[in-house]
Amino acid sequence: MARAPKYKLADTAQQVVGGFLLAGPFVVTEEVWTLAEQMTWFHAAVTVAIVFAIGYGALYEADDDRDPDREAEVAGIPLRFLSLMLVSFGSVAVLALTLTAPTTFLTDPGITTAERTAVTARAVSVGAIFSVVGAATADSVF
Repeated sequence: MARAPKYKLADTAQQVVGGFLLAGPFVVTEEVWTLAEQMTWFHAAVTVAIVFAIGYGALYEADDDRDPDREAEVAGIPLRFLSLMLVSFGSVAVLALTLTAPTTFLTDPGITTAERTAVTARAVSVGAIFSVVGAATADSVF
């Protein structure tokens, strides 16, 4: 059996590059923000579950060299997977806030801060679907 590759900080750096690369176009797309406004929390939860499934599948099911049981863990979660999830959601959130997407696309003057935050969280969950693909691919390829 092949030995599982050791997790290094460089792996997270690769994930960040891939995550930001694919997240960018979705953060600045009006359709994503309109979609997020219409989503319920149930839809957002399913979207988050999809991100987790894609991430786990890309890291451990598509790569025979990796075994989640042989990797370093934090609270029982493989460190590589934890890093992937933080990068996938974090890169979208950082881009959204840096590029002022919430104030650009959520222009209803009656929207409260709580509503803007909720829509932003749902938009981040949508963008994370694409970010996780880029982050996991970069981690696996390099």
